Amino acid sequence: MMKLEPTAQEIKDQRIYAGWGLTDEEYRLISEDILGRLPNYTETGLFSVMWSEHCSYKNSKPVLRKFPSDGPQVLQGPGEGAGIVDIGDGQAVVFKAESHNHPSAVEPYEGAATGVGGIIRDIFSMGARPIAILDSLRFGELDTPRTKYLLEEIVAGISGYGNCIGIPTVGGEVAFDPCYEGNPLVNAMCVGLMDHKDIQKGQAKGVGNSIMYVGAKTGRDGIHGATFASEEFVEGEEQQRSAVQVGDPFMEKLLLEACLELILEHSDILVGIQDMGAAGLVSSSSEMASKAGSGLKLYLDDVPQRETNMTPYEMMLSESQERMLICVEQGHEEEVVELFKRYELDAVTIGEVTDDGMYSLYHHGEEVANLPVDALAEDAPVYENEKKEPARIQEFANMAVFKPEVKDASETLLALLQQPTIASKRMIYETYDSQVRTNTVVRPGSDAAVMRVRGTNKALAMTTDCNARYLYLNPEVGGQIAVAEAARNIVASGGQPLAITDCLNYGSPEKPEGFWELWTSADGISEACRTLNTPVISGNVSMYNETNGKAIYPTPMIGMVGLIEDLNHITTQEFKQADDLIYVIGETNADFNGTEIQKMQKGLIEGKLMDFDLAVEKENQELVLSAIKAGLVASAHDCAEGGLAVAIAEAAFNNQLGVDVEAAMPVENLFAETQSRFVLSIHSEDQAAFEALVGEKAVKIGKTTNTGELKVTADGGEIKVATQKAEELWEEAIPCLMK
Repeated sequence: MMKLEPTAQEIKDQRIYAGWGLTDEEYRLISEDILGRLPNYTETGLFSVMWSEHCSYKNSKPVLRKFPSDGPQVLQGPGEGAGIVDIGDGQAVVFKAESHNHPSAVEPYEGAATGVGGIIRDIFSMGARPIAILDSLRFGELDTPRTKYLLEEIVAGISGYGNCIGIPTVGGEVAFDPCYEGNPLVNAMCVGLMDHKDIQKGQAKGVGNSIMYVGAKTGRDGIHGATFASEEFVEGEEQQRSAVQVGDPFMEKLLLEACLELILEHSDILVGIQDMGAAGLVSSSSEMASKAGSGLKLYLDDVPQRETNMTPYEMMLSESQERMLICVEQGHEEEVVELFKRYELDAVTIGEVTDDGMYSLYHHGEEVANLPVDALAEDAPVYENEKKEPARIQEFANMAVFKPEVKDASETLLALLQQPTIASKRMIYETYDSQVRTNTVVRPGSDAAVMRVRGTNKALAMTTDCNARYLYLNPEVGGQIAVAEAARNIVASGGQPLAITDCLNYGSPEKPEGFWELWTSADGISEACRTLNTPVISGNVSMYNETNGKAIYPTPMIGMVGLIEDLNHITTQEFKQADDLIYVIGETNADFNGTEIQKMQKGLIEGKLMDFDLAVEKENQELVLSAIKAGLVASAHDCAEGGLAVAIAEAAFNNQLGVDVEAAMPVENLFAETQSRFVLSIHSEDQAAFEALVGEKAVKIGKTTNTGELKVTADGGEIKVATQKAEELWEEAIPCLMK
């Protein structure tokens, strides 16, 4: 017996729309201004998901407009499945990042797995073959059973999906802070390669052309997933498991190969292709029509269904995985059906393109929805939210500067190496296959992952980065630093930074303080992107990351890709041999607010953020890259969390080398996190050429040794630690905490 859906009048009288995230004013706009009548159950559902923050960016569009998104290298900026950047020789790199935070908090394995699945579809829908996956994860402290469970399951979900589909997971970052306790962050990035001639668009145009549904069947999973991603968590509320999708990587592998064959072999009949992601069939179809300025008729009885008696509302809002929507020239449908049949996948015509700008749905011979297509996609409301600087920012500005206590520098270094955010992530990345397809040149564990571009002498460097603690202290400068650190990782690997994608993870944009954080950090990100010439070509926004009204740190994850023009330029972070000279590029100051040592010694983050100069950053990066291209650099490592001492230790670990370093600075400054610094090692025979190239900018601080001892002398103290002991503590910290 089917449950009767509420009537249009009941939806209004009982304010059913409010439970789906529509405000009273939005409902009034739909019924009075757009339709001139009350929307029925299905229509209300369509509006509720398409006007959610997750799909419409209604709170964040004014922020996103700040980002520089074009440049001579950009072939496709924001607005399609993913961004595309030219890498020369008629080839392009395609990349995007997506967040799957809310689903991963509720069903960590499936939430993380389907996050990976969705981002892979965004890449191949552009016509590119996915070549690499990266992630960026945030958890609470590893001292509760729940956080350990989340870490284990989320990592298993990422590796379970990526490994099965045969795309290597090559890099990423993980950080731990109490603010992520109830709201872990799971951001996944996918990188693909393609030829310029194969670029696809998600569009439905040409009157009479067919709309075809390809891939897995539609079920009742993930209904209102987009709405769910646009709400805060409240403890004790029934968590919405039904809003989480379930993935099938083997099906996705077939879908990927079938879609790429369609794009590469049948481009003459393919008009447009788009992933059915958030808000499933309604978002993909309405966006494809809206972008092309056309209308659509869809016949829902033809939608492949894996459950019985599905209603139009359920079919349109389901976020079942492994599905794509394509627009094909009329008369060529059978070609598509035959192609997908070879991959054992459904390919069914479910509608046609019209020229009236209307979005019409039919079910059991009746029209069940009739709306202007732009009302769903382009014309969703956009809000200019109120901004207010959080009280903490002024408080931080008035605080005395934090100065750490370093009684025994060796003990301080060993303690820092065991902080989960600094400690080795081997336990995590070894569950991922980073070598499948054998194009991975630099595996996880160095500053950036490097993938060779087959058939050329080029490679791509890729990384994900963000220090949210800096943004908590100062969103604007922290935003600049997030982009700069990503670029530093690319440069240290021998690459020229090209562009970024982002996942903007924030609290509620409806709270003036939350919106201020988003707004001001976007200013910082934009300025850094302009200075470093890395436009924002894609990304996503994840708001409402709050639990019981308490927000996470502002966490705009930056995913960056750079071009290594010659395989000989590939550089890694580890020292290569004894008797190489160690140099530091960049000045070190007493910068301790927001650092690992502050968190370790005080148990919290506070105070005024360090000064940061984008011009110095750019200069230092260009210097390092020119030295690498001149063949003068044996190793390069970006100096980040934990400061100079940690950077030197990490560079020594891989080959079990020692160091003999004299640093002209107070001993505590070895742990300062001043930005724009690199640790380089140089073969001694290259010293004269290197110093001639870099001049005063590089300071020689010592050399590598084969003593197996890290010896660093500074004013007022020294570090003397066996490399092996330091590495063991660094490697075992997370496994110990997980036990």
